[in-house]
Amino acid sequence: MWVLDLDLDFFLSDCCPLAPMGKRPSSDCAVPWTEAAVIAFLENGLGLDKTHPIPGRITETHDGALAFWKERMDAGLLKKPFSVVHVDAHADLGIGRPGPGFVLNNVLGIPPAERDRFSRYYEQKQLDEANYLLFALAFRWIESLTLVRDPFSRPDLPPFCEREGEAYRPIRLESFVSRLFQTQYGPEPEIPFAVLNDPAAVRIREPFACMNLALSPRYAPKEADSLIPIIVRYMTPV
Repeated sequence: MWVLDLDLDFFLSDCCPLAPMGKRPSSDCAVPWTEAAVIAFLENGLGLDKTHPIPGRITETHDGALAFWKERMDAGLLKKPFSVVHVDAHADLGIGRPGPGFVLNNVLGIPPAERDRFSRYYEQKQLDEANYLLFALAFRWIESLTLVRDPFSRPDLPPFCEREGEAYRPIRLESFVSRLFQTQYGPEPEIPFAVLNDPAAVRIREPFACMNLALSPRYAPKEADSLIPIIVRYMTPV
């Protein structure tokens, strides 16, 4: 099964610096794509069709995807492991603070069936919108990951995302802790990983089981909100 994971900040002319809590970036930092450009990408790049909308949800921040995905799994509407197409100006794999250390050295030491009780990670202030995808990998939810970036995306892939020639190697989360528990929990899975840096060249034709759109207000100026109704045409809110 395939999941489409969108962030509004992808549809901008540049990456905006992170705004203070409760604020939006200045409109001077980037301008939204045109309606025609958004439609062309969604339809030609991702194969979406307004006449066949996909079950979906809008979340304020991108880590809201975890709760949405888990809800779908618990209802039997999404089967793990699933493939994720992550369309975002950011990788959300844990670069920067708090970094990947907590996931690698703590989460991987928890039995796999118990890892996705993620309310505790919020309580510990370890899970946020910049690393939620790393947690999803550690939960063993994800079968393959495709990251669709734009030409203005900043380098933000963590060290375990290794490039080999023209492609990226599969991701396998590893640490002393994961090796310590490998006999009990089995090896962490290899997750095929691709990075697409040219939106105009994207051609994905997988049938998406669901989609989610993060508004990411601290990364997108208020003018970007005009794109939300355009994207929602391809979604049946659930």
